[in-house]
Amino acid sequence: MNELSAATRTLDANEAVASVAYRASDVIAIYPITPASAMGELADAWSADHRANLSGSVPKVVEMQSEGGAAGAVHGALQAGALVTTFTASQGLLLMLPDLYKIAGELTSFCMHVAARSVATHALSIFGDHSDVMAARGTGFALLASGSAQEAQDMAAVGHAVTLKARLPVLHFFDGFRTSHEIGTVSVLDDETLRALMPADGIAAHRQRALDPERPVIRGTSQNPDTFFQGREAVEPFYTAFPEALEATFSHFAALTGRQYHLFDYVGDPAAERVIVLMGSGAECAHEVVEHLVAQGERVGAVKVRLFRPFSVEHLLQALPTTVQAIAVLDRTKEPGSSGEPLLQEVTTGLVQAVADGRRTALPRISGGRYGLAGKEFTPAMVKAVFDALALPRPPARFTVGIRDDVSGSSLAWDSAFDRELEAPDVMRAVFFGLGSDGTVSANKASIKLIGEQAGLFAQGYFELDSRKAGSTTVSHLRFGPRPIHSTYRITQAQFVAIHAPEFLERRDVLNIAAPGATVLLNTEVPAARVWDTLPSEVQQQLIQRRCRLYAIDGYAQAERAGLGRRINTVMQLCFFALSKVLPMDEAMVHLRRSLEEHWGRRGPEVVRRNLLALEGTLEALTEIAVPEQATATRARPSAVPVQAADFIQRVTRLLLEGRGDELPVSAFPPDGTWPSGTSRWEKRAIALDIPIWQPDLCVQCNRCVTICPHAAIRAKVYDPAALGDAPAGFPSLMEAFEPSLEGLAYTVQVAPEDCTGCGLCIEVCPAKDRHDTRRRALVSKPLVEHRAVQRAAFDYFEQIPLAELRHLPLEPRNVAFRQPLFEFSGACAGCGETPYLRLLTQLFGDRLLVANATGCSSIYGGNLPTTPWTVNAQGRGPAWSNSLFEDNAEFGLGMRLALDAATDRARALLESLAPRLPAELVAGLLQPPDREGTGETWALAQRQRVSELEHLLAQDTSPEATALRDAAPALLPRSVWIVGGDGWAYDIGYGGLDHVLASHHKVNVLVLDTEVYSNTGGQQSKATPLGASAKFAIAGKAVRKKDLGLLAMGYGHVYVA
Repeated sequence: MNELSAATRTLDANEAVASVAYRASDVIAIYPITPASAMGELADAWSADHRANLSGSVPKVVEMQSEGGAAGAVHGALQAGALVTTFTASQGLLLMLPDLYKIAGELTSFCMHVAARSVATHALSIFGDHSDVMAARGTGFALLASGSAQEAQDMAAVGHAVTLKARLPVLHFFDGFRTSHEIGTVSVLDDETLRALMPADGIAAHRQRALDPERPVIRGTSQNPDTFFQGREAVEPFYTAFPEALEATFSHFAALTGRQYHLFDYVGDPAAERVIVLMGSGAECAHEVVEHLVAQGERVGAVKVRLFRPFSVEHLLQALPTTVQAIAVLDRTKEPGSSGEPLLQEVTTGLVQAVADGRRTALPRISGGRYGLAGKEFTPAMVKAVFDALALPRPPARFTVGIRDDVSGSSLAWDSAFDRELEAPDVMRAVFFGLGSDGTVSANKASIKLIGEQAGLFAQGYFELDSRKAGSTTVSHLRFGPRPIHSTYRITQAQFVAIHAPEFLERRDVLNIAAPGATVLLNTEVPAARVWDTLPSEVQQQLIQRRCRLYAIDGYAQAERAGLGRRINTVMQLCFFALSKVLPMDEAMVHLRRSLEEHWGRRGPEVVRRNLLALEGTLEALTEIAVPEQATATRARPSAVPVQAADFIQRVTRLLLEGRGDELPVSAFPPDGTWPSGTSRWEKRAIALDIPIWQPDLCVQCNRCVTICPHAAIRAKVYDPAALGDAPAGFPSLMEAFEPSLEGLAYTVQVAPEDCTGCGLCIEVCPAKDRHDTRRRALVSKPLVEHRAVQRAAFDYFEQIPLAELRHLPLEPRNVAFRQPLFEFSGACAGCGETPYLRLLTQLFGDRLLVANATGCSSIYGGNLPTTPWTVNAQGRGPAWSNSLFEDNAEFGLGMRLALDAATDRARALLESLAPRLPAELVAGLLQPPDREGTGETWALAQRQRVSELEHLLAQDTSPEATALRDAAPALLPRSVWIVGGDGWAYDIGYGGLDHVLASHHKVNVLVLDTEVYSNTGGQQSKATPLGASAKFAIAGKAVRKKDLGLLAMGYGHVYVA
């Protein structure tokens, strides 16, 4: 397909697949998991809108409590004769495995769709590879791969058809994010074509096999050794027949659409000597490289694997040139300890078998490589490196590509310059740097759909997203051209670069992707006459050397003028169309207006009006900045971390913050996934436009601002006034006037300017108002750019002031706010309502806190690289934090408690056995039970001192029993175990485990951060969602009332609920 057809749309693979699956199904059982959630959300929305499937009925869409529950519902619906589908990824697929074995074992026609994603090992990753799918290869499902949005739609249709024809269930997979979220030009399948593809006799046979009291059968029996083996082997003819059934379905599909696929599709020289075999989105990149190299006369090729299981050696041999001398099989997964990854094993076994039975005369050299784990880039240069390795006299038997492995020495070197050879001059390439939730990504999605469907061009949009949400860096890669685009990798040479937040110029090298002569668009509040002078010297040099044209606009001012607050997406979208000229401007304005009306219409006419207003006057404010022949700046880009940062921060964290994590070698990483605490204080994001400035003359010293701050970016402290002797000029303070016992001490409220997110909650809750100007409070909002340097110096000084002794004060909100937070500067959204509770938790128990954190928002802003917010106090003590999974967090936390109790019991037993050799008073104190369940601070401090004394005494005793006690003594220290997670965990997927833990009588604490939806996966309903509330998977409104978790917990009688 090299010309756009009338039936093309610009959409991502999730939508393309969901459209097919929805129309081909009667029942859809779902559970949200990134990056597959969108498929379920679309299905739910279409069902709520009463959109019919191919049979004219509206599919039943149900959200379950977990992926395991969804799989159970799928199994039941299949047994009752429905056409069924589901969508999942990663851990979700693993939770479905028991049912998948059953569904396949019963030869049930069923097609499911997986946005393939890394399985959590040493760390969690939401990005794509094949580790989840490979975990399912023993289930008996047929595994069908696709590598683009077009292929994903087509394979989805083929999967739903062939399963009805062949009775093997199909797991169709495509790479998470790289394919699932990549927007491309798709020739869509209409109902007539899809209906023609579905075998009517297969549908009838499937329904006929349904469990029915009118023709009863027994299915799912328990069998003994005399029967099971034979019954298992009875399915073999179905697996033998499946490849031909799929090939026939491919041919039928080609007859209907003109698009021909095979089990193995070969591209390249018919007499190739070097061939790469792979599947998924990486095959698209290999396709591009092969065409380029063949045009240069190289005898190379690539085999795109469509059907991984059942693996058909015969069809592989038909695709593979007989001239091949060296093969590299690339797997997007790692199986530690294996002789090779799954695809390599299948190909190797097949070729050895072919030589053994005479179908091939010689065995080519076979190499196995790993690439692209967790979404790691796979570029043309890397494909070229693999081909170069195959040309060696002795190609490496096993290798990795895309990383620098200086530990095992497995990696291939690649030359990134090769990537530029494949960038066609007639393809428009644009890159946009934005902040999460500033609208950049949504605007670019709208732009690429508009261009793809109105300009007659093939389009592609890919979006680099941090796991974190608001305030994180987003990078949008947009391509437009006259031919289908196979470039499944980031843009490295862009003709258009948009920088939607000026702080990017201070934090990372965003212009390294600017092509010679590129247009650069900068959003900045700096007046146009001063823009050039404010740029770091490195930026000026790049603009000059690359002959770039620079344009600036104050997008924030234009957005505020239109009533959009700080959402600049419409403003910047208009500037892109004006500067890129990808469409005539008059035509672009017509389409932009229509796009805005369609996109924002659901939000009401006022939102539409404001966005349309943003189009007026914006281009008049867009200014070209003259680029002189020489740089004039004397200021260099500051280092991402200060020189006093620890070695690990300098070597590893700094590169992550600069967007250069791909450069880090294997040796830089902890092999077990253990990372240091307290790294978020080095990530000075400076994403706030305005920050709160303290007004001492109005302050009533209530500390509400400190209590409400989601990022612990505003602090209060009471201290000896003598500490102000060397304070910076203008450092503000008051005399403490609230707590009588603190009389005579100084009081200060101070903001960390570069860690504030500008949410304004502190100002909103401030009760102190100026009687002469009620808009003025004890905190006033001021531009960061004007106050950054002064407030940074003030905060640095504030941090080193010794805090007054507070232990005698009662535990009241105002007093606790003075304590050092050991959860600070997280990546949570501006205004987050969860993080103040976590900060408070650390202020109460931080130096003795163990946290078991369920996967969700709190694990992402609490444990997502490049930096983490859990930190330590001056003594090096602080929260010890870990995340296991989403579904097992309560059990995970209970395990921590059991381990601590076992260690304490052992230490107490050793202490009692040595009691005659130790001071009786010390032993008695160490063995006394803690007050208030171990949370009382007086006991905790005293116990820490007693343990220190014990260790000192034992250091003088070299006996084995004394050594054993000395090693065990830390277990006598106070420990507070907290099980933390959101409502999706506590109310739904993890409720069974939580219920069991609550019933157990063990001393654990549970903090449920109840946002009443699945926040991390995008706002789907949970059992915490209130009656009638509209949420994803409940678009029409929640039909039942909110689950009362507290009431259920109190039913046990021994659980305290606050």
